[in-house]
Amino acid sequence: MNYVIIGNSTAAIGCIEGIRQVDPQGPITVITNEKYHTYSRPLISYLLYGKTDEERMKYRPDNFYQKNHCQLLTGKTVEQIRCKEREVVLSDGQTLPYDKLLVATGSSPVIPPIEGLGSVSRKYTFMSLDDAKELEQNLLPESRVLIMGAGLIGLKCAEGIAHRVGHITVVDMAERILPNILDEASAGLVQEHLEQQGIEFILGSSVVKYAENQAELQNGQKIFFDILVVAVGVKPNTKLISAAGGNVRRGIVTDMSCETSLTDIYAAGDCAESMDITTGEHRILALLPNAYMQGECAGLNMAGGYKNYNQAMPMNSTGLFGLHIITAGNYEGQAYVVQGDKTYKKLITKDGLLKGYILIGEVARAGIYTSLIKEQKPLEKIDFNLIKDKPQLMAFSKRDRQKMLGGAAG
Repeated sequence: MNYVIIGNSTAAIGCIEGIRQVDPQGPITVITNEKYHTYSRPLISYLLYGKTDEERMKYRPDNFYQKNHCQLLTGKTVEQIRCKEREVVLSDGQTLPYDKLLVATGSSPVIPPIEGLGSVSRKYTFMSLDDAKELEQNLLPESRVLIMGAGLIGLKCAEGIAHRVGHITVVDMAERILPNILDEASAGLVQEHLEQQGIEFILGSSVVKYAENQAELQNGQKIFFDILVVAVGVKPNTKLISAAGGNVRRGIVTDMSCETSLTDIYAAGDCAESMDITTGEHRILALLPNAYMQGECAGLNMAGGYKNYNQAMPMNSTGLFGLHIITAGNYEGQAYVVQGDKTYKKLITKDGLLKGYILIGEVARAGIYTSLIKEQKPLEKIDFNLIKDKPQLMAFSKRDRQKMLGGAAG
């Protein structure tokens, strides 16, 4: 069996390791348009911060490809999938045959069509190692940095460069920071913490016009800057599957085995849709743990094994200037909220199940809440009143504890 993987990030690594659980020898070719060994993208902010280096950013050891009998083609772009010929075409004209193909092309930053944006010479995105390196080369102690976007990418960029520049302003059209994962109260708590680090926020407004070093907002306010970081969102890279005639909505549509509508072609990671178990909806869940699990599932099935990808849900775990944040699931239902000075807990229940949570500051044992959501455990079968405040395994039955700790089957 000849395997080809397009992409070299989390989903691709999951696929390689899934394949090797079933097929220890079949040749695997990995194609990436980057020039690097696989690395952890969430760590690029820590690279700029000085908390890590390129060696420690590697997602797997140096011998990973050799150990797994993989051929890694770096700096190569796949231009086309030819389904009938069962081959992919590279930008240099080279063709590679496949028996099973994984598309793990990830996503690309959205560049909004704003007047004058093209005239800004020092503008950057913040999704790749090359992005971080290019930005780093232009940081000066007196630099005024404007970050467009108050989501995770924009705020992690702010954290990474705050100690290296003169001032940072973050602009977002949403009324609060991290609007996709936090509610109003928790967003206010995190924003206050970031403001204490010197980050300035302008929310509920957007840039309508750029000049070389100036941004004009909807309200007429003008912001002067030296460096612009565009972090308003991402779009899944679905072009290859779409051009080949595959089913694409916002992301690539896959079944429970992670196979696309094209025979023997699979998709995983930020380019592919997943079924959110907390809502039953199919949508993009651009998260590292989900990308790995989706890739592993694809790999197992590509190699002739069997696995369903059926535990996907929104989940984020991050830290901003030492403040820990973990969120999971969705927030529709009855809420239980406890708020402190720099702590926040919100548990959302519906139909007798835990559906989601927000934890800030005190995040120990968040995995217990995550497990309840993933396993869709009826709350009547556990002591939920106990774990609302103090998550602990003693709230579960002996059999459930053994299962969670790996000591019981089924």
